[in-house]
Amino acid sequence: MTAFYRESIKKRRKNISLSEAVVNIYKAPYSNSRKDVVELYKTRKSTNYSKMDTLALKLQGGPFNALYVDVMKYPQYIFGLDVLPFYDFSFDHTTRINNKLIYVISFKQNSNTNQPLYKGKLYIDAEKKILTSAIYSLNIIDKQKAAKLFVRKKPNRAKVWPTDVAYRVDYREKNNKWYYSYSSAILEFKIDWDSRLFNSVYSMSCEMAVTDWEKNTSNVLPKGKDKVKMSIILGDEAVGFSDPNFWGEYNIIEPEKSIESAIKKIKRQLKRTKKDGSAVKP
Repeated sequence: MTAFYRESIKKRRKNISLSEAVVNIYKAPYSNSRKDVVELYKTRKSTNYSKMDTLALKLQGGPFNALYVDVMKYPQYIFGLDVLPFYDFSFDHTTRINNKLIYVISFKQNSNTNQPLYKGKLYIDAEKKILTSAIYSLNIIDKQKAAKLFVRKKPNRAKVWPTDVAYRVDYREKNNKWYYSYSSAILEFKIDWDSRLFNSVYSMSCEMAVTDWEKNTSNVLPKGKDKVKMSIILGDEAVGFSDPNFWGEYNIIEPEKSIESAIKKIKRQLKRTKKDGSAVKP
């Protein structure tokens, strides 16, 4: 799969950091436990850390933050067998999307646990019994427990915890099969400094949309430095993969533009790159 990925960090409404990338996703079969492999193709970034006071907030994981929202491939991150008994499912309503009848199933954690689990809705094709979308958010009951899920490193004099964590994943039908198509994650954090009167609020968001699908007939996967690590911080890696010639006249990042608008422009660049003989890997 070829996909366009974007992540941003804001302090309240001010943009602090924005990174974008064209990535190659080697999607593993849904029928086995092998994880997907990601390869960076082109990236770019725009940062303004001067607005962040003494704290440089960074998002670890890059494209994996969006990829692991694929609940059909990675159900263990939301509906693991150890937590499944703590969920209640109920039929919500029916609707029509793209002229197809869709069952909407609601779920939420029950009163048998106080650990932070999820609540949301599953959209299921009524005819084919296939998940077409999932929209869900973390139920932050205990902010300390929730913080342990996300905060890897922080100053000792700062308390950091999430106040909102929301996800979405969409699937698309292609040749009578359904594939991962789009996903997003929105995370909001509050930072309480011991020496300051007011809290700081930061929001982090990422989204990824697949633009093309091709069969990997060679079964060759990226190795070594070409393979993206799950610990990647895209903003730190973007310089090494920067290519102003690829982005062309669209080299200025437009943070308020939708990802769909950005994809239309990127597709033109991808086609142009292929014509020049340096095509994106399948």
